[in-house]
Amino acid sequence: MVVIGREAATGPTTRLGHYRARDGSRGAAVDIDVDRPHVGLVVGKRGSGKTYTLGVLAEGLIAAAGVAPVAVDPMGAFTPLETADVSAMVVHPSVRADALDPRQWCTVLGLDPEQGAGALVWRAASECATLDGMRSWVADADAAASTVRAAANYLALAASWDIFDDTGIEMQTLCSDSLTVLDMSGLASRPAGAILAAVATALYDARIAEQTSRLPWLLVDEAHVFTDGVARRPLRRLVTRGRQPGVSCVLATQRPSAVPATTVSQTDLLVAHRLTSMADINALQAAQPTYLDGDFAARLPETTGDALVVDDGTESVHHVTVRERRTPHGGKTPRASDFAADSAHEAPSRNCETR
Repeated sequence: MVVIGREAATGPTTRLGHYRARDGSRGAAVDIDVDRPHVGLVVGKRGSGKTYTLGVLAEGLIAAAGVAPVAVDPMGAFTPLETADVSAMVVHPSVRADALDPRQWCTVLGLDPEQGAGALVWRAASECATLDGMRSWVADADAAASTVRAAANYLALAASWDIFDDTGIEMQTLCSDSLTVLDMSGLASRPAGAILAAVATALYDARIAEQTSRLPWLLVDEAHVFTDGVARRPLRRLVTRGRQPGVSCVLATQRPSAVPATTVSQTDLLVAHRLTSMADINALQAAQPTYLDGDFAARLPETTGDALVVDDGTESVHHVTVRERRTPHGGKTPRASDFAADSAHEAPSRNCETR
């Protein structure tokens, strides 16, 4: 057995898969270290297995002691875990308004914090802890009527997202001994980004303040959705500084070219499935370590479920076939043929007129 992510073979691990031999046969088992914090990046074109691999990691973290896995699920790929025979809880998350700082409020609403409505929203966020309080503060503000009206409209938009309340998701939920799945499948990118920003900040702050003895693992599917919005700065902090207090962050994306270069360079565990876009390949190639000899693109796998794993901790490269999931995978793309049998039993309506 080979353990990716550490040199010494002690502490908890989780099974990733097996070595893939040149002739396609199965080799030695390959595990991932979950004892220490890591920054991971799982990449691959659509259908190559990246979300499946993230689910494999989630399964392993459920079984590991001393960790608190949290999965950000913008596509509903992890919701089947709620009915599986594992310790997992699917929640429709909400956050406190003051979980976002004034700058983040302006970012999530697309406002300039130094002008007009943006300046008013900044001040409201500085003065009030709740969204209702912010809306009342803006309504009573001593400002031009057009500015007050614009700021009020933006805050009304935020209220329509239905993600802000006075309590928000509790730290006991995020840092429990089970997998917490944050189901964001019904949310647009801005409210989803606001939740991720708040959760990433809460996990980091909880470890800094030693409010939890479990080491959080934040798993983010479709990470490219969040890299250019309100969650950008909190994710960057986890990537660059999270390992010191013990927060791991694993991002999965089909567009590594959309992930900030800082994230790619800070990654100590890269799991690369099949890629065909040169922009995406070049983004990884630019951060290629010196010990990865040869052409990076030529070493990428061709088969779904296979991966090139780069372990910066031990400066090694592995060709791996990811193991099969023990729980349902919700990221499968539906096909018309899946419904053909049912459709065949439905009598089509023929009530048509010729005019």
